[in-house]
Amino acid sequence: MKKIKQMICFLALLTSFSTIANAQFKSLFDGKTLAGWHADVPAKDKDFKTPDAFIVREGMLVSLGDPRGHLITDAVYQDYRLEVEYRFAGKPGNCGILVHSSTPRALYGMFPKSLEVQMQHKDAGDFWCIEEDITVPDMEVRRGPKENWGVNGNKARRIKNLTDDSEKPLGEWNTMVIECYKNSVKVWVNGVVVNEGTNCTADKGQIAIQAEGAEVEFKKFATKSIKKLSKS
Repeated sequence: MKKIKQMICFLALLTSFSTIANAQFKSLFDGKTLAGWHADVPAKDKDFKTPDAFIVREGMLVSLGDPRGHLITDAVYQDYRLEVEYRFAGKPGNCGILVHSSTPRALYGMFPKSLEVQMQHKDAGDFWCIEEDITVPDMEVRRGPKENWGVNGNKARRIKNLTDDSEKPLGEWNTMVIECYKNSVKVWVNGVVVNEGTNCTADKGQIAIQAEGAEVEFKKFATKSIKKLSKS
């Protein structure tokens, strides 16, 4: 009987620790509405009847891919860990999470000033510099000749990830983790470190989701504050 009581107390303690750990995270999506977010879809400027690019469906946040645009948090975030669970609902394609987002439509009249963490199928974890910049190891190998680097226009804005085999088969759920601390950004896909950079030209901003041609479902979108980057 004593051992049983000890086991019950031990399990209760584990549950308590788990609850405390999970409580540190704050979901940015309530599963029912897009409260706390606002959409920026340029096509709606010309035609108010343009369909929504972002919806809630069966408890999931869904980027429909078209019309093109962004779903942007109302709040600004700094020094945080973002955990996202996503999958391509149909055909694979393009999408991304934008961190340190600020000035809307800063590039091509569409993309807000930000650093994009790519979710495009087979390229998850690439950095795309959108009027913001970041430094990574082996920069010329992963970005191309230095004279072509830039943050706008036709400059070399893409910084390739460290591995292209971290994604799960189509239709399965992927987990992407992004940590932003001071001027550093680190990214994991399904537990694998796929990118890490320093000297980012921004250290805070809104978080945005793209609608960029492919339908993507999100069942988790949560943040918590951090005081350092995780090692693994």
